Amino acid sequence: MIPVTKPFLPPIEEYQKYVSDIWDRNWLTNNGPLVQQLEKKLRDYLGVEHIFFMGNGTVAIQIGLKSLGIKKQVITTPFSYVATTSSILWEGCTPVFADINESDLNINVDKIEQAITADTEAILATHVYGNPCDVNAISVLAQKYNLKVIYDGAHAFGTVFNGKSLLAYGDIATCSFHATKVFHTTEGGAIICHDKELADKIFLQRSFGHLGDDHFAVGINGKNSEFHAAMGLCNFNYVEEIINSRKIITNNYNHLLHPSLQRPVALPGTDYNYAYYPVILPNEEVLNNVVLKLNKADIFPRRYFYPSLNTLSYLTEKKPCPVAENFSLRVLSLPLYVGLQEEEIEKISEIINSCI
Repeated sequence: MIPVTKPFLPPIEEYQKYVSDIWDRNWLTNNGPLVQQLEKKLRDYLGVEHIFFMGNGTVAIQIGLKSLGIKKQVITTPFSYVATTSSILWEGCTPVFADINESDLNINVDKIEQAITADTEAILATHVYGNPCDVNAISVLAQKYNLKVIYDGAHAFGTVFNGKSLLAYGDIATCSFHATKVFHTTEGGAIICHDKELADKIFLQRSFGHLGDDHFAVGINGKNSEFHAAMGLCNFNYVEEIINSRKIITNNYNHLLHPSLQRPVALPGTDYNYAYYPVILPNEEVLNNVVLKLNKADIFPRRYFYPSLNTLSYLTEKKPCPVAENFSLRVLSLPLYVGLQEEEIEKISEIINSCI
């Protein structure tokens, strides 16, 4: 079977060494030494001032919204994983959808401006597939209307834009370290900010709002464990190797797939992390046929991202986003992971080409 992705695993003896040390210390959670060590490595790698290792990428978005005091409308993308929208709803805010670009499938800045009202407090944009949003234009817009900017960078670890980590942009950026990501900690995520006062809020909100016996704020349990940090520390040593391997696979697909297949196009200045390999098929009928034939060959791509989030059944107000709705019916993410063999890429490409 060829799944859409497989987690990268380091040599088991490297992980076991960390586990043995955890056993000796008997310090399993609550901001342990491995968590602190991982956070330092991530700060240095990403070139950011404040980063917090979280239980997952979703709680990172939720704490991001809470720490910025967002309570009303949040302009967001309809083309993302559902956690982007559900985090807004979970925090009691109102998602307002702005349609996407046809070129990179990221949120359309012009549509953001059209959606701003007196109740708009923030923009929550996703760097879709790890390709950068137009961060410069969004920054100008945010300053013009006094809005906060949160980037859902679940896919963005390892992408560099205009010479710095894509996760260094925005008032807050979040990341997922789920097992299927380019860099993972089995389960996990991170929240990044650049302001000391905001960082202090996040630190407290991640840990029930208290420090020692003193309680300062309402908080939740957003912490992560020493075991997850250990996996992150192991995998951190292989980040460049992982990205290079994914780049080779991507180049093989580029060479083998039919040239008429459309793919998202990143902004100039992007040094990509090769997080996904999405193709845009002519219509949903072709997509379904491709999926059927691949599945018969024990190959399992995924419809990242489907459906368009503005169509979710539990939304009280639905706003049309024709570009996102159209592309969500036609985008298919192909298998991409370290260890995917050249003959498997050839087989996948041959099946897809036969359907075009």
